[in-house]
Amino acid sequence: MSRRAKTKQELVESIQLSYQDLIKKYSGLSPEQMVWPGSMGDWSVKDILAHLVDWEQRFINWYHAGIDGKTPETPARGYTWRELPRLNQSGYENHKDDPLEDVLQQSQTSYREIFNLIQGMSEEEIFEINYYTWTGRSPLLHWIAGNTSSHYVWARRNIRTTVIRKGCPGK
Repeated sequence: MSRRAKTKQELVESIQLSYQDLIKKYSGLSPEQMVWPGSMGDWSVKDILAHLVDWEQRFINWYHAGIDGKTPETPARGYTWRELPRLNQSGYENHKDDPLEDVLQQSQTSYREIFNLIQGMSEEEIFEINYYTWTGRSPLLHWIAGNTSSHYVWARRNIRTTVIRKGCPGK
């Protein structure tokens, strides 16, 4: 999707569309359905949204560190890329008890923050390989897509509304 974007405008549109599709996917669910563990293993829709916020904020922090000439610890301090399941589980544990209303608010706020950040970027910094040393041999585009549009598509696929509606008691 946006990993194939050739312009900033294509990237921005891809992010917007994938985020809108994600919201449409869960917009008809009740609060009880939003917190029912069973959309993706033990994760609820709320947990999936909290996961997205974690990764959006992680990217924002990486980006600001890169602007400051620092090399951010990716994916996170104390974790390697091979330990993503453990990192994601840690994020789940940290947010599983957060109230739905808080997660929904954080989701909207984080999306606006990352979207505005991307809109302020130049085409050159998005598409040029080695523009930031911390991105390695990948353009920033891949890091952006992995934490926005591609991640929103992943989340949308994992929000199984049919399973939720059938399985959640007290619909």
